[in-house]
Amino acid sequence: MIDQTPEGRRAFILENTRLQPPPHAPELVLHLADEITPIWKLTEEALEELGLPPPFWAFVWAGGQALARYVLDHPEIVAGKTVVDFATGSGIVAIAAMQAGAARVLANDIDSFCQAAVALNARANGVVLDFTDANLLNAPPPAADVLLAGDICYEKPMAEAVMAWLRQGRAAGATVLIGDPGRTYFRKDDLVKLAEYQVETTRELEDFAVKRTSVWTLP
Repeated sequence: MIDQTPEGRRAFILENTRLQPPPHAPELVLHLADEITPIWKLTEEALEELGLPPPFWAFVWAGGQALARYVLDHPEIVAGKTVVDFATGSGIVAIAAMQAGAARVLANDIDSFCQAAVALNARANGVVLDFTDANLLNAPPPAADVLLAGDICYEKPMAEAVMAWLRQGRAAGATVLIGDPGRTYFRKDDLVKLAEYQVETTRELEDFAVKRTSVWTLP
């Protein structure tokens, strides 16, 4: 079993990932899994035996990569503003927002391992982030200028809940940006597309090695 203390989680991440640039945001470096790291070969059963939830924080997903790229290329969206990055995973989008000049970024994920991963990745990129593992969907979005969400529509109930929550945030005045690679449950009826990218990923995670991925906003 993995040592579930903050120090134990940190040590596990360092032992099972390596520091490397994500393909679509090479300005950043993250502690990620790949074919030469131990965690890459662990099965779902092996992860369960270790007491490890699915390690979404160990990979950079297409929606997050596209959203990070957009934020880095359009810093005026977050510069000097307060930002919430929902379901942060590795923290790639939150880190991109800080690199682009955000005044404060709250990274959020209910996976407690993410706190250790985000802290390590933030340190590697020379930024400081706030973090919460609270389920933010249980309340209206926290007060923020910008709400960011990458790859949050891979399950129908989750997609519906998050999109309703983001619309609440937009109604309260926040700018909302969403990164999505064409997930089945992503409904874009009332959204405006801001950008489209060809994002390099891996066949271990996706059905294609390159995913056409878009960044959307709620008008």
